[in-house]
Amino acid sequence: MKALIFAAGKGTRLKPFTDHHPKALAKVNDVPLLERNIKYLKGFGIKDFVINIHHFGDQIVDFLNKNDNFGCNIEISDETSELLETGGGLIFARKFLDHGEDFLIMNADILTNININALVEYHKKIKDFATLAVSDRESSRKLLFNDDMVLRGWLNVQTGEQRLAEFNKGFKALAFSGVHCINPAIFEKIKRKGKFSVMEEYLDLMQTEHIHGFVHDSLLIDVGRPESVIEAEKHFK
Repeated sequence: MKALIFAAGKGTRLKPFTDHHPKALAKVNDVPLLERNIKYLKGFGIKDFVINIHHFGDQIVDFLNKNDNFGCNIEISDETSELLETGGGLIFARKFLDHGEDFLIMNADILTNININALVEYHKKIKDFATLAVSDRESSRKLLFNDDMVLRGWLNVQTGEQRLAEFNKGFKALAFSGVHCINPAIFEKIKRKGKFSVMEEYLDLMQTEHIHGFVHDSLLIDVGRPESVIEAEKHFK
């Protein structure tokens, strides 16, 4: 299985580090996030990667070259000319991913110990085009699922704003974990072009398609702020 790692973002919450570096190279206990996630996924047998770059992308390329791609096959989806967000980045990387095989997507600034094998197994069993890893944890935005773990809505916890595919019948509110398993059939379903969030597309597609959530209780830290680096260093040695 191939994995797409989103490493293009500007990482503004991680300033001042990201004034001069890509957030994917921010270190937790002296090990860059990108290195941690390549090795984490490699631990599940994944050795083929696509990494998208934009903000100080040359530093990511140099880092990978210096480390011989950590013994993996790595292709670069170069968004230097325009940052396309997660949805646009996925479409831009289509040529690397649209080969009939399921693939994994992961955000570079997530550290987790989710069992990737269990996620992939669940995804293949339900035969969806998209399965999203989710967990019951604090988050300002939640995804809403019915009893069959099919995506039916989105909730802004702070404002109460909702987007629903149907009346909220006591849906489970769970936080997206930044890890998803995808079937390339998604490329025919996505309607947007240019710069957009893949979550916006999921919330449109939930009206007509089944998108499932995979619930995990694994550790997950969004290393998006300096204080979350300190928290991550307690758990990821």
